[in-house]
Amino acid sequence: MLFERPLATEDATRMLAEDIAAVLRLGDTLALQGDLGAGKTTFARYLIQSLADNSDLDVPSPTFTLAQAYLPEDLGLRYAVHHFDFYRLETPDDVDEIGFDAALEDGAALVEWPQRAPDAIPADALWLSIVLSEGGQRTATLHSNFPEHWRGRLERTFAIRQFLNENHCGSARRRHLTGDASTRAYERIWQNGECQVLMNAPAVPDGPPVRNGLPYSQIAHLAESVRPFVAIGMSLKTYGFSAPRFSAVDIEQGLLLLEDLGNGKVVADDAPIGERYEVAIDVLVAMHGRDWPDRAELPDGSSHRLPLYDESAYLIETELYCDWYVPHITGETASPAAKSEFVRLWRRLIENLDDSEDGWVLRDFHSPNLIWLPERDGIERIGLIDFQDALYGPLAYDVASLCQDARVTVTAELETHLIARYCAGRRADNPNFDEDRFRRDYAILAAQRATKILGIFARLNDRDGKPNYLRHIPRLHAYLDRCLGHAALSDIRSWYEMNAPEGKG
Repeated sequence: MLFERPLATEDATRMLAEDIAAVLRLGDTLALQGDLGAGKTTFARYLIQSLADNSDLDVPSPTFTLAQAYLPEDLGLRYAVHHFDFYRLETPDDVDEIGFDAALEDGAALVEWPQRAPDAIPADALWLSIVLSEGGQRTATLHSNFPEHWRGRLERTFAIRQFLNENHCGSARRRHLTGDASTRAYERIWQNGECQVLMNAPAVPDGPPVRNGLPYSQIAHLAESVRPFVAIGMSLKTYGFSAPRFSAVDIEQGLLLLEDLGNGKVVADDAPIGERYEVAIDVLVAMHGRDWPDRAELPDGSSHRLPLYDESAYLIETELYCDWYVPHITGETASPAAKSEFVRLWRRLIENLDDSEDGWVLRDFHSPNLIWLPERDGIERIGLIDFQDALYGPLAYDVASLCQDARVTVTAELETHLIARYCAGRRADNPNFDEDRFRRDYAILAAQRATKILGIFARLNDRDGKPNYLRHIPRLHAYLDRCLGHAALSDIRSWYEMNAPEGKG
């Protein structure tokens, strides 16, 4: 047995269903056992409603239909969910006729009365048995023939429920919000009509060493716990920027309860909303007009030191282009000579940044991480999230992140307008603002960012099986072409012209 959970009330059944829904994956099978009236269908209803983020969704018992499908195109699910009831099967062979095997190819399966056709249940299924004691107490036991397939997921989701319980949200409704390209996941937590966001970000173990005995994450200075997010977020909030408030923090477990900034977007119909991008530029003007320390404080009195955006970080990021993007497009690795020249040219460009204007670089200052808050005023109308990888480095980097947004097309005309707005704002604060130096830094950093992201998106597809990122590749090529027109990039422009594949993803 993996776990045992008491089901003293129907609300306890609902919470267990939501806890398991939070970690259910495509291809999973959940086998529900229990006598008539034990609560299997009630459990299934709560689980499906949680996955669909719809507490009013009608989830009828499939007793007579034998199978009921809930499809992404109808309900906005991340994957299909198939609800089966084997009670009325005449023979175990009838499982084939109701499409059970096919269901696991495009979704997850919930099976009531699985004991009627036990050989049809996948070996790695999770079995949930609801037992009613003589005293009327219901208890759920969880077990699997492959416990390691489930143990880590279940331990994590039950730890989250305990975290919520310890922070006055024990009976909260859990709803999936989003995951991203990292290991982080987010949920909306509803308690008494109020909503918060749960960040589920367990500490990331080091990967294999890739250079000088260090893993990629350490060389590129990627956050490996929630400590940087908490420290940076608290500082941003202190200085008047709309980072989310923290209501509960467990750094050791990597669990945070945050203010829900809502769903306001700075884009519409896959295009930037000019006014909102202008406010985002104003946020950067305000941020870059402030002297930032190289450390940010944490609630326990300790501090997080922002890493320097150093040469090693720049280079290992740009090398993703040769290591992943070139073979993705051509089917062949970049030649040693071509890669060596690529690195040499980028090292020279990075040396140009030695005299750049430096400060806090949030690093992913672009549309997915900017929340429009129309009820607030001024720069507080832009909510900020996903800043845990912040560094101390050239200020032009975040301007490039916004004005060459990897996920939405910023036209050359809008880019020009936004950069002019930024420069005017900086000059108003500081008459000595060096616009020529900024534009040089911007071109170098925007080219570096586009080069890096081309490699990252190819890696997400080829290594991690996430093809959706490939649709952004033509846009990134267009951005890179704009950057390479700057005089400071003339040498590396020749390298791209000779060696870079013009792939469409």
